[in-house]
Amino acid sequence: MLNNIISGIKPYFGAFSLISKLKLWKYFAIPILISVFTAIVIGVSAYGLSDNIVDFVTSLFPSWHLEPDSWMFKILEFISGLFIIAIGLIIYKHIIMALSAPFMSPVSEKIEAHLIGHEKSQHRNTSFKAQLWRGIRINVRNLSIELLLTIPILIISFIPVIGIFSSVLLFLVQAYYAGFGNFDYTLERHFKYSESITFVRQHRGFAIGNGIVFILFLLVPVIGIIFVLPLSVTAASITTVNLLQKQHNLNRHDL
Repeated sequence: MLNNIISGIKPYFGAFSLISKLKLWKYFAIPILISVFTAIVIGVSAYGLSDNIVDFVTSLFPSWHLEPDSWMFKILEFISGLFIIAIGLIIYKHIIMALSAPFMSPVSEKIEAHLIGHEKSQHRNTSFKAQLWRGIRINVRNLSIELLLTIPILIISFIPVIGIFSSVLLFLVQAYYAGFGNFDYTLERHFKYSESITFVRQHRGFAIGNGIVFILFLLVPVIGIIFVLPLSVTAASITTVNLLQKQHNLNRHDL
């Protein structure tokens, strides 16, 4: 598993140069705008809703008598803000991956053509509408499962000692589903919906590796949300094409 995770991370090191070589930056304009807009909405929501959440919690326990300037109120406010951001990051990545699907598919296809040595490979022909629907369907599924896993993990994280391990588990869960979404930009041309799910499960270590860098990028202010899609999608395309070649789904021409 560890070797697979490392293998999922390695393609990032050549992603920037490959994007420039294949002149792919133009395809990322709209996805970057989607990414920035979504990040702003989530950030504003986290700032605006944290007070409301604390007010709701304290209303359930009137005996607490917490004043807005008390240290307990501030702690609850901080925790609620982190909770919103954690859930917001999950929603954020699935929104941008779903809505960016029609724009990322051509990027993945050009990378695939470059890697296997010819322009036309054997794959399913899909339309803009089909790619968008596929992206929405995959990410709604992943979002639902991830939220079901994340909420109990967040609750457990407040337990001393165990909380440390739950934080690592939460990070890996987020990484897996981020990598999942990035892989599907290539898989949608080769596999049906259910087949793609099976493929990613079989190669979950590679998906986690790709997603780890994706999540770390989001921790970098401004620059992270701009470059997270271009680099992660490029790295995922390289990894996925290589895995497909190993399974003989693609044929490489002698160059």
